[in-house]
Amino acid sequence: MTWFVFAILTAIFTSLLDVTSKHGLKTINVYVVSWSLITFTLPLLLPILFFIDIPDLGNHFGVALLVSGSLNVIAIILYIKAIKVADLSITVPLITFTPLFLLATSPLIVQEYPTVMDAIGIVLIVAGSYTLKLNEKEQGYFDPFKSLFREKGPKLMLLVAFIWSITANVDKIGVQNSSPTFWAIANYSFIATAMTPILLYKAYNHLKQIPQNLIPLIPIGLFHAMALLFQMQAIDMTIVAHVISIKRISVFFSVLLGHFIFHEEGIKERSIGAAIMIVGVVFITL
Repeated sequence: MTWFVFAILTAIFTSLLDVTSKHGLKTINVYVVSWSLITFTLPLLLPILFFIDIPDLGNHFGVALLVSGSLNVIAIILYIKAIKVADLSITVPLITFTPLFLLATSPLIVQEYPTVMDAIGIVLIVAGSYTLKLNEKEQGYFDPFKSLFREKGPKLMLLVAFIWSITANVDKIGVQNSSPTFWAIANYSFIATAMTPILLYKAYNHLKQIPQNLIPLIPIGLFHAMALLFQMQAIDMTIVAHVISIKRISVFFSVLLGHFIFHEEGIKERSIGAAIMIVGVVFITL
């Protein structure tokens, strides 16, 4: 059960990443936080290259790296913007829509098709998303759904979930044309490189925030790297679906931390909604 411990640690560090990012965004520019999330991950990832065998790269490796890296740059910036403008307990659970969107993108990209278990998972994820905004049903029974598409934070996170449903399939192609660990290192190196000119263009006047805020910024990258490393270790010991199902518990952790650290309201509805969505993810991934 070592893989289970690693998967739980993945969930914990993913949640800590959400919290430290949200905290940093109180005073630090969105693009600075986005760049730091990736760039400060590399010092822990790059040394791994000295301890692994460099795989032979397949013909589709370059295209997969370009597509996944480029889309992830957009997704990460949108992710940080989403948690800046809205509560963690509302935005983070919406990431569980990724496997729902996968039911549409996977058949198109890697020819993987949904099952009955997937259908059950879809119902649970939709029900959970409704519960997140249950306190707004007095304005109409469909208003909890409408608010997810009306408010900026949830809209951005739903877009992130959709983008990640595409990159998840492209990542599979990248892994098939290299190896899991090498792909992760190559992909994050590409993203960090691509984000640097964006940082210079969008936040040139805020660059001084980087040396001034190393104490809050470095943990963002550190927690991201730790989550990624534990995830890779867990995946090496069991099937990917098991690891991702456990990893999604981070959604519940983030809801709780959002309440206790940032005093976000509606903890009852949001924690129940997050729990239902996690069960939906389990049905889809298992």
